[in-house]
Amino acid sequence: MKRIITAAGLSLAASPALAHHPLNGMPMETFAHGVLSGVGHPVLGFDHLFFVVAMGIAALFTGRKLLTPAAYIGAMLIGTALMYAGIAMPIAETVIVLSLIVLGGIVLSGKALNTTTAILIFATFGLFHGSAFGGSIGGQEGGVGGAVLLGYLIGLGVIQYVIAIGAGWVVTKLGASDATAINARLGGAMVAGVGVFLALEIVEGPIVALLAAA
Repeated sequence: MKRIITAAGLSLAASPALAHHPLNGMPMETFAHGVLSGVGHPVLGFDHLFFVVAMGIAALFTGRKLLTPAAYIGAMLIGTALMYAGIAMPIAETVIVLSLIVLGGIVLSGKALNTTTAILIFATFGLFHGSAFGGSIGGQEGGVGGAVLLGYLIGLGVIQYVIAIGAGWVVTKLGASDATAINARLGGAMVAGVGVFLALEIVEGPIVALLAAA
């Protein structure tokens, strides 16, 4: 337990990368640009990356480690497409932070999810992560073409699925045979810690404003 608490504390030092762009801000104009941007956003955005890692670990112990992450991928792509079409999920960034705390906490607890619950949780949060991804292309001046959008969606889907499956594989290689394994729970502690850190950043502004007005 001491190792778990230590890992959670260390994770608070992680800096969020919420709006990085793999093309250094250059507009996406080709299919290849779309793929590169789709691959880069989940990797450079630590909020998305940590959630996918936790999802891969949680999925490992559902007994359907290949199916359950696919529910997230499908919902995430839908959320991205909806945002591109102008339909945004409400308070997406706040829900994304909540997703880290919730899923990280589940993994930290050492309790395995059943398949139905895992699909429901992964897909629900996937819509909000996708909405954030959609904002990256929806906000591009002049919009993006169909080829760029297709490449972006492919990049997003492939890289996140690979990361999720890879995270489960790594935990297995580290000796985690069930959800109570310390290595798996350490991963949950890290993700939950990052979520708490990002949540504090969200509330910091309003708190400072209230104190200044007092």
